Amino acid sequence: MEVEATPLEGVLILSPRQFTDARGFFSETYNRKALRQHGVDVEFVQDNHSLSIQPGTLRGLHYQIPPSAQAKLVRVIRGAILDVAVDIRRSSPTFGQHVRVPLSASNWRQLFVPVGFAHGYVTLEPNTEVIYKVTAFYDPASERGLLWNDPDLGIDWGVKAEEAILTDRDRHFPRLSEAVALF
Repeated sequence: MEVEATPLEGVLILSPRQFTDARGFFSETYNRKALRQHGVDVEFVQDNHSLSIQPGTLRGLHYQIPPSAQAKLVRVIRGAILDVAVDIRRSSPTFGQHVRVPLSASNWRQLFVPVGFAHGYVTLEPNTEVIYKVTAFYDPASERGLLWNDPDLGIDWGVKAEEAILTDRDRHFPRLSEAVALF
């Protein structure tokens, strides 16, 4: 597995190898030992799977606060997304900055998002399926979010606001400057 650092400390792009033959392929998509060699020593406790039917479906920006803060390992098994992680650690030199990483079934890359980051993605193809591991169980009382199109974040999602498919909740999260429960 190839591991690539991003400009945000702790956010990593993973590229698992695929071994192909006439039958198809085999890939080791998670290896705790390999991640430990790159400074990631977490225990995943839950796997989540989402299907987004329409391109332009935007999910995020989400995070959970302690004691249920989550690190995530995100991958796409069908379709494609633009995955985004935003540094919300107030003491971080990259506070408020983000990375955008295209993930798809064809590029087979994954994104590791550590605790202290808000996370979201927009689908680029119909019927996109995303699977992600998390290090804490879902806890509605700890769930928080940031406004996906906060102008202070300056995220280019590649979709117009009027065309983005979102839940009402995601449309009404606070801006980063208004969020009180951060890291």
